[in-house]
Amino acid sequence: MFNRFCSWSLTKLGWQFDGHINHNQSCVIIVGPHTSNWDFVIGILARGALNTPIHFLGKHQLFVPPWGWIFKAMGGSPVDRRKHNNLVDSAVQLFNQNANYKLALAPEGTRSPVKRWKSGFYHIALQAGVDIVPVGLDFNSKKIIITTALKPTGAIELEINQLMAFYRTINGRHAKTIPVYQKQQTK
Repeated sequence: MFNRFCSWSLTKLGWQFDGHINHNQSCVIIVGPHTSNWDFVIGILARGALNTPIHFLGKHQLFVPPWGWIFKAMGGSPVDRRKHNNLVDSAVQLFNQNANYKLALAPEGTRSPVKRWKSGFYHIALQAGVDIVPVGLDFNSKKIIITTALKPTGAIELEINQLMAFYRTINGRHAKTIPVYQKQQTK
């Protein structure tokens, strides 16, 4: 019933899918550009309409009472961004435990403009041996664009820049410049 409601809601709002997700394969789904709270609403409706379990990570403040149970029921897990934890290894374990695990993330990590993407999504996919599936929420065309999956090889700078090129063609709810990825220098 929830899935039909989500499909109906997307249709009523004028949204449609362009592409598809492989229901029988694990993947990291990156969704962007992340410019508005509406991204989450459209994303949850799309998740329901696709009728496949897709998990997500969200800031821990979303998971407190009285509404936190709703986010957990929708497949969410809290992340406390104030703490330095080994999120990549924890996420890889989830993939190892479930052959069809799907994890959706916003590579920017925030709705605010950023100078660089967070690369955790890439490291999760690489270590778990799963594809990265780019999904663009294009508010101008009202399309949820699911493009060709990328199998990460370890060429992080090249491959993240390929992904960013896709997102430069997507119009978020608000304008946002997608930066060029440069590997962070270690000291």
